[in-house]
Amino acid sequence: MADEISKSACKHTTPSKLTGSKHTEAGWTVKRAAKEAQRAALKAAKGTPKPPPPPPTSKKEKKPQTATTSEPEFINHVPEGHKKDMNQPMASGYHPPAVEAAWYAWWIKAGFFKPRLTPQGEPLPAGTFVIPAPPPNVTGSLHIGHALTIAIQDTLIRWNRMLGKTVLFNPGFDHAGISTQSVVEKRLFKASGQTRHDLGRENFLGTVFSWKDEYQARITNQLNRLGASYDWDRARFTMDPQLSRAVNEAFVRLHDEGIIYRSNRLVNWCVRLNTALSNEEVDQMEIKGRTMLTVPGYDVREKFEFGVMVYFAWEIEGTDERITVGTTRPETMLGDVAIAVHPDDARYKHLIGRRPLHPLIPSRRMVIVADLIADPAKGTGAVKITPAHSFEDYEVGLRHQLDMINVLNDDGTMNANAGPDFQGMKRFDARKKVVEALKTKGLWIETKDNGLMQIPVCSKSGDFIEPLIKPQWWLNCKELSQETLKRARAGEIKIAPKATEKEWYSWLEGMRDWCISRQLWWGHRCPAYFINLEGHTQDETDGQYWVAGRTMEEAQTKAQKRFPDQAFTLRQDEDVLDTWFSSGLWPFSIMGWPDKAGGGLDDVCIPDAGPGEVLPLIAAGDGLGHHLFWVAKMTILGVKLTGQMPFKEVFCHAMIRDAHGRKMSKSKGNVIDPIDVIDGVSLEALAAQLQAGNLDPKELKTALAGQKADFGKTNGIPPCGADALRFALCAYTSSGRSINLDVLRVEGYRKFCNKLWNATKFALLKLDDGFTPRSSAAPGGKESLVEKWILHKLNECSLNVNKALEDRSFMAATSAVHEFWLYDLCDVYIEAMKPMTAPETPSEVKESAQNTLYTCLDEGLRLLHPFMPFVTEELWQRLPRRPEDPTPSICVAAFPVPRPAFEAPQALESFEIVFAAVKAVRSIAAPYGLRTNLQVTVCAREQDIAALLETQIPTIQTLIKGCTAVVIVTDAKDIPAGCLAESINSNVSAHLLVAGVLNLQNEIEKAHKRIVAVQLSLDKLEKQMQIAEYETKIPADVQDSNAKTVRLLPPSPLFPNHAYNEMYVCFFGGGQLLNYKKEIDTLQAQIASFSAMQK
Repeated sequence: MADEISKSACKHTTPSKLTGSKHTEAGWTVKRAAKEAQRAALKAAKGTPKPPPPPPTSKKEKKPQTATTSEPEFINHVPEGHKKDMNQPMASGYHPPAVEAAWYAWWIKAGFFKPRLTPQGEPLPAGTFVIPAPPPNVTGSLHIGHALTIAIQDTLIRWNRMLGKTVLFNPGFDHAGISTQSVVEKRLFKASGQTRHDLGRENFLGTVFSWKDEYQARITNQLNRLGASYDWDRARFTMDPQLSRAVNEAFVRLHDEGIIYRSNRLVNWCVRLNTALSNEEVDQMEIKGRTMLTVPGYDVREKFEFGVMVYFAWEIEGTDERITVGTTRPETMLGDVAIAVHPDDARYKHLIGRRPLHPLIPSRRMVIVADLIADPAKGTGAVKITPAHSFEDYEVGLRHQLDMINVLNDDGTMNANAGPDFQGMKRFDARKKVVEALKTKGLWIETKDNGLMQIPVCSKSGDFIEPLIKPQWWLNCKELSQETLKRARAGEIKIAPKATEKEWYSWLEGMRDWCISRQLWWGHRCPAYFINLEGHTQDETDGQYWVAGRTMEEAQTKAQKRFPDQAFTLRQDEDVLDTWFSSGLWPFSIMGWPDKAGGGLDDVCIPDAGPGEVLPLIAAGDGLGHHLFWVAKMTILGVKLTGQMPFKEVFCHAMIRDAHGRKMSKSKGNVIDPIDVIDGVSLEALAAQLQAGNLDPKELKTALAGQKADFGKTNGIPPCGADALRFALCAYTSSGRSINLDVLRVEGYRKFCNKLWNATKFALLKLDDGFTPRSSAAPGGKESLVEKWILHKLNECSLNVNKALEDRSFMAATSAVHEFWLYDLCDVYIEAMKPMTAPETPSEVKESAQNTLYTCLDEGLRLLHPFMPFVTEELWQRLPRRPEDPTPSICVAAFPVPRPAFEAPQALESFEIVFAAVKAVRSIAAPYGLRTNLQVTVCAREQDIAALLETQIPTIQTLIKGCTAVVIVTDAKDIPAGCLAESINSNVSAHLLVAGVLNLQNEIEKAHKRIVAVQLSLDKLEKQMQIAEYETKIPADVQDSNAKTVRLLPPSPLFPNHAYNEMYVCFFGGGQLLNYKKEIDTLQAQIASFSAMQK
């Protein structure tokens, strides 16, 4: 045998490309691939999904463009709503502003986003697909989290539209009562020093509507820029007349049935906003021990003590005994009416029924009661009871029929019930004064840290919540939720993923009555009227004096029926309804309910709409609770008012966090406007956005530092375009709890768009002016092996994308289409077909290759369209149409589905052998920089494989850049001397002539130097592993990593078919990528091989 290098001796110490990897560019070395694999393994171990990587950057590619690198300003000259002129030459490269211009307006004008129906006005035979888009709040612009949800929604919509279904994507906007009123009040005060009360209700509402119009327009622009294919003719606002009518209808129906009722009970009260809140609008601030905090409405320089337990004593009437209690809210003792002790607590049993003396309000009659709220093992075993200011105490008060004494005004000042010494005092000032008064009277015992505790805070204003007894409107959720649970368990709705489904069921099963009234001006005014009987005084908390009416006339009729012989006047309630009440009606109110029978839900015709198919929602971290709360409200109201579930599926996707895993918030300065990613923005402009906000100086400093750390290297965010942003967001999407988005990674997908652009532009050169595609995509019967292979891969891609979208696996879908374009179509077929379209090529070969290319471009772009609508439309419009195909837009083109005619498993198997030989040669050549005059020998010991390879010599030679000769042999003795080899399988190996090409002595010296370096690393690591107490002091994961680094390992599962598994084996957190001992063995074998060549 000639100087053949055996498998064990031929491996190169210089990291080479992984044969099993699809990264075929020379720049992708094993070392780089190993790093990628390490990241993947680490992320997989942490449960963090990894999206498909952007295309690798070749050595010839320019450096990444920074945000400050200016691109030529694009001016759109296409008249509004007109189609672009595709006869203009293609630009030299992908330029997002130019590509994205004009298409959206044309799509809208052409009506592509409207539901398509049969001539009879019925849904198309393929079925229907409806998404009632969750309406964004008009409080401000959208952020990147909204963009994620929109990308997912629109991907599903476009996919289903292309599948031939009647599709409706219904947009809208939410008035967001508390949030919008709060932000407008702040803006008003900042601009003019006025409050809403200064303006009056009517003028203030006019101001809010102006805000709504401004931000609705901003949001609409953002949605359009993202390419969301809404039917804008159906756009709704939750306070539109039609939806307001639905709100009134729902309230009146539910009130008449007693499901909505009036009650004076404890609510979450926000002093700052002067309104009641639902539990879902209250956040829990966690503190540990004594903490000094500022309070909204107080001097910012003043801080108040939280997180401590104040212990003080009560004297017992008629005795010299005292009983000690503790509280974290000393000011509430002004509303105390009792002390609770456990009925079996021997320390206090004899005091049950006795009367403690209130030290600060002597006239207060109190009592010691026996109640299980008191735990003898906790604190002193005695609990002060303030029924009007504590949810737990309220229940005790009901059980023992205690007085409910409210000591707080709505504005957070103490009222007359708090006593003359405290009346008019602010609540946290009263906190200090109460402790001082107790100390003066000798009743204060001590103040201690309370450990870890949670403080309820208003999610809108940041103010500390006060439980207050207020008359409010309530919805009986328990009754409604039972029917919803029954239907859900019967399979009428699917909540995905399973973990979220469990939480949703937990919500429904534990639903408490919902306080639906708010003390605001912005919102739907309650259609409830108080009956004021002349000559009588009525209790406004008594429901019998309230009626609900769609109109004043209807309320008048109901009141007359209730009090037929009495004179009365009616007064409409000033309160408005909770935003979530109207949002709970959203999926059927936007479809015409109650005007349409059954709310339109019984009508199969899309214009009157059926139940929504799917409702994609955020489902992670702090966002999950609010959205499950909303889903619960929509389902219970939908079932009650329409008789069915409002949609069939709720898909809960992950929450976006920043690249460091932090929740995005304005105070951190890491909230990103999707338009800034689409158009790019400088670091200076990002900073200006922060400075124009409402951050305090400390928060601003932190936020600016965070911005500089994240975007300083690129001087901002580079312009990426809407397609790259959408694709990146879908590529990151999983059903996990959160995803960490590196915005700069989106730029990698911009390069993918550029790859699409250049590939299509090159391919169009191969489809010359005389080319007309066949009338069908079906193979013509004369396809070469590589053509059969690419059509099979296209079929696989189509199967995988459709399956992934059905499973809502957006990461898998993007990965499948990304890999097809990059690694199958661009890297292989477009390269391999070059000789087949050369002038001297027989016409039938050329025609077949062109038709195969056309089919791949056409269907490949359609596979991408749901994710990347703009660039795919632009490129697809450049393609010729098949005869008799009048399809005007890729939006309404058929989505590719698997075709039996494209199935070619034998061609797949055969071509994989061919391409394995190509990759093997590339792997050998890459580390030595061999790019010209490559002389290749492939040894195939089986005759049928050799015959196959003989027929594919032109393809092999084309796919190996710089290859000048390919020889196929069946006997190893025919392999030329001086070759490096790569084993493909037990019967096939690839060989590249290096003798006379490489400086063998230089390579030997390099290998010797590497051995010295590796040996030093190995010695150092082994020395570390021999230290005393290594097994006890070093973390177990580090020990495991070290052990795997210094011993021989089995093949890596990441690259199961790659011969380098025997050398490049370690992808663990210890930081060592090579198995040292094995590398040394390999280097020594390489030296021996090169030395043999020299001889």
